[in-house]
Amino acid sequence: MAGERPGMRLNQFIASCGICSRREADRMIEAGKVFVDNRQAVPGMRVSGREEITVSGKRLIGAQTKTVVAFYKPYGVTCTQKDPHAEKTLYDVFSYPVRLTYAGRLDKDSEGLLLMTNDGTLIDAMMRGANGHEKEYIVRVKSRISDADLERFRKGIRLAELNVTTRPCKVERLGDFTFRIILTQGLNRQIRRMCRAVGNEVKKLKRVRVLNIELGAMKPGEMREITGSEFEELYRAAGQYHK
Repeated sequence: MAGERPGMRLNQFIASCGICSRREADRMIEAGKVFVDNRQAVPGMRVSGREEITVSGKRLIGAQTKTVVAFYKPYGVTCTQKDPHAEKTLYDVFSYPVRLTYAGRLDKDSEGLLLMTNDGTLIDAMMRGANGHEKEYIVRVKSRISDADLERFRKGIRLAELNVTTRPCKVERLGDFTFRIILTQGLNRQIRRMCRAVGNEVKKLKRVRVLNIELGAMKPGEMREITGSEFEELYRAAGQYHK
């Protein structure tokens, strides 16, 4: 754009280092937690990446090679870095040479595929509900699920506590108590709320796919780096044309 100052917006730079999303970076800047060359940062400022930039006292080392790792989050693990009330956090069970952040959390009682990355722009794209990115789950419920209830899920079901009707979605019966569901939105504890809305209860919830990345034969606690054509397809599916 003509007349735009050189460099990168500070919030974008922080996101590119895998610290957090751009929106979260803005909040940290506004809270006075970001310094550029020992001076407190201000919203909207631009940087070249050669400055000494610190976030909450920790120095950033610039944009890193974009990394995405598929991780099988075990049941009972809380998706957070620090929580005095959590028996086990994600960072107790996940370790990688590069600092990575999850793109789309799973609650403590759920398990399965979690994408970990240092690309804040990718996280932003994947978390934006309007993009309609697919997430696939296998669900086991306490009582037999009826065809009528599955059809209500397909068409969209009213969640009174959130004052919202879920988007239409794909549902496939796998058994009397199990089904596969593909969502394109990420409401808080959405599948559990949907099941409660038809008088049922989730016993087991496992995410098996996000966009083109599949859990496959991975076991709880296992991880694999996403590379090659699978990596490129992920960026295309997320609307981020990787260079």
